[in-house]
Parts: sequence; structure tokens; C-alpha cells
Amino acid sequence: MNTFPTLIRREWMQHRFGWTLLALVPLAIALFGLAVGNIDIEFDTAERAGSGFPTMLAMLAMGGGTVATFVILSATSLILITGLARRDHGDRSVEFWLSLPTSHSASLAAPLVTHLLLVPAAALVVGLAGGWLVSAVLVTRLSGFGAWLSLPWGDLVPAGLALVLRGLVGLPLAVMWAAPLLLAVVLANAYLKRWGLPALLLALTLGGLLLDRWLGQGAVFDTVGAILRHAGQSLLGADQQALQAESQQLPAESLRLVPAWLFKDFIVALKALASPLFAGCVLTSAVLFALLLDWRQRGASAAN
Repeated sequence: MNTFPTLIRREWMQHRFGWTLLALVPLAIALFGLAVGNIDIEFDTAERAGSGFPTMLAMLAMGGGTVATFVILSATSLILITGLARRDHGDRSVEFWLSLPTSHSASLAAPLVTHLLLVPAAALVVGLAGGWLVSAVLVTRLSGFGAWLSLPWGDLVPAGLALVLRGLVGLPLAVMWAAPLLLAVVLANAYLKRWGLPALLLALTLGGLLLDRWLGQGAVFDTVGAILRHAGQSLLGADQQALQAESQQLPAESLRLVPAWLFKDFIVALKALASPLFAGCVLTSAVLFALLLDWRQRGASAAN
């Protein structure tokens, strides 16, 4: 029996109410505020009347809605996985879960995949859909419903879909880059409970200061910064030069360039994987995951 989908379904049943609220409540607040509140944007009358103004508003609404939903749900998932190892120990249900015919690796991997990949991926799709609704209200309030209908949808829709697709294909890369840091937090909390994260930060700081004497000034902190930077660029912005060139274009003109730029951006992110730093991230993640497996295999006594 393939138990992995069942374990993922468990995550959905356990957190679906909170995920739904986090996705829909901010959207509802934004729609209500834009519908009844005062909208004050500092643009001249001539700029408001320009044909590019509604397009710019729609771009901001769609991009902002997608990014906001992604950040909210991703941040929530990161908080949830920090207590992954001990979440079944508080009510002593760990004995029940350990008695099920599931492997320890699947029991650990399923929630990680759900919270780090599936939830952020769903957030991108839901965020884009919500961004379209926000754009309808925003453009209608400032330029009229006719302006929203006359938007260059032939360029807006491909650009929005390309943005979501770029995030979807970049998510696994970002998770692989950040996995050593994330798994280190999970492992620290497994052994030290609520003191895990503070202890890890203290160890990283003191260890970094000591290792700097042998590896060079700031070597450890620069490495952590490089890992986080590569994780972020795996999602978007790996091709900085093309991004700066596109930002100088007018909104209507830049829309047509978005799909091509996002494709090139993903290629640059893929090329970054061919580095010793990424190989070290993969190796470290494997070691940390093995330590988590060992901690879980020792059962409920591991929490004592």
C-alpha cells in the first residue's frame, strides 16, 4: 500500500481550516477595503488618464496578490515544520503514529513535502486568482470597469501564468538550497524542544566566530548568506542584469518580455546548482535527515 499520499492527506485534514483562512481572509479584507475605502495614489491627472495606468494597476494587483499569499502561507509552513519532530509528543499520540505501518522516512518526508512544496505551490495559484479579483476592484475604482475590460489581457494572462510557473519550478530548487538550515532547526527542536532555535542560533554565532580564525573573516556567515540568497534567487531574480534592463521598460512593453525573461531567469537558477556549495547543501541535508530518522526510530523515549 502506498501510504505517502495518505500521510499528505493527513496534513491537509489537520491544517486545512487554517490554510483556508490564511488564503481567503487577507483577500477578503483587501477586496472590502478597496471597495469601500479611499484610494489615494500620487499620480498626476495626465498620468491617470494615460492608457498605461490601468495596466500598471492590474500588474501591481496581480503581482502583489500572488506574492502576499505566497509569503503568508510559506511563513506559516516554516513555523509549523520547526516543531515537526515533536508535534505528536504533546498529547502522547506519538505511540499511535509510531504503531502505524508506515516507514520513518515517509512519516518525516510527507509533512516536509506538504509544507515546503505543496502549500507554497497552492499559494501561488490561489494568490494569482485573488490578484485578478483585486485588479478588477482596483482598476474599476480608479479608471472604471470599462478600463479593466479593455486591459491587454493577451499580455497580462501569459505574464501572470509565467510568473506562477516560474515559482512552481523554482520551489524545489529553493527548498534544496535551504534544506540544511531548515532541517537543522527541526533537529535542534527535536532534541532541545523550545530552546532548539535559540541554541542553534547561539551555536551558529559562536561557532562562526571561532571558525573565522581558520576559514577567514566572515566565512561562515557569508556561506549562510549565500545559501539564503541562492534560495531566494531560485524562486525569482537569478538573472539580475535582465531584471534591471526590464525594469526600465514601460509597463505595457515589459509585459511582453516577462515570459521570456522568466525562462532565462530559471536557466540561470539551474546553472547555479553546478557549484560546490549546492553539493554541500545536499550532503548536509542528507546527514541531518538521517539524524532525524534516528531520533524518530528511537520512539517516544527520544523525547525524554
